[in-house]
Amino acid sequence: MNGNFNGIGNGGFSCTEWEYIGRHHTHEPGENQCSSALVKHIKAPVHLVWSLVRRFDQPQKYKPFVSRCVAQGNLEIGSLREVDVKSGLPATTSTERLELLDDKEHILSIRIIGGDHRLRNYSSIISLHPEIIDGRPGTLVIESFVVDVPEGNTKDETCYFVEALIKCNLKSLADVSEHLAVQDRTEPIDRV
Repeated sequence: MNGNFNGIGNGGFSCTEWEYIGRHHTHEPGENQCSSALVKHIKAPVHLVWSLVRRFDQPQKYKPFVSRCVAQGNLEIGSLREVDVKSGLPATTSTERLELLDDKEHILSIRIIGGDHRLRNYSSIISLHPEIIDGRPGTLVIESFVVDVPEGNTKDETCYFVEALIKCNLKSLADVSEHLAVQDRTEPIDRV
């Protein structure tokens, strides 16, 4: 790990978070690239959160900026997806490749290989880790990325933009997961 990560929005990483970042989020940013990692604590068990994250073929289940996704082939390393982006972002399409899907360790990695956007050489890793939140099973989610800094932008501007997108995705992931977790714990009303 190279120390280029910052703990945006959480005042720095805990020792446990740094341990997971060092183990699973190793990016080697070049001179004209930026890299960062973000953390989200979700009040839902890992298996439930992972059921959303692992769906490389259905990112729109929790990513609010994705309007449509068409995946090619089986869900395996090297699979491709064509993502249509909702209007309002400086992009319309993205072609992405599945780099890693580890159901045991709960790690997913993608690389953007084409599309109509400014995120060149973008690669991300998302990992899920069990934790206890308010006495219930919860999930620590860490997402990291590396990307080229576009001409005319600074590293800080580029990181800020990508972090804002990831924060929005992680908030939505938390909202959807926590809603499903509440439904999962609710007893049927019509039980007699």
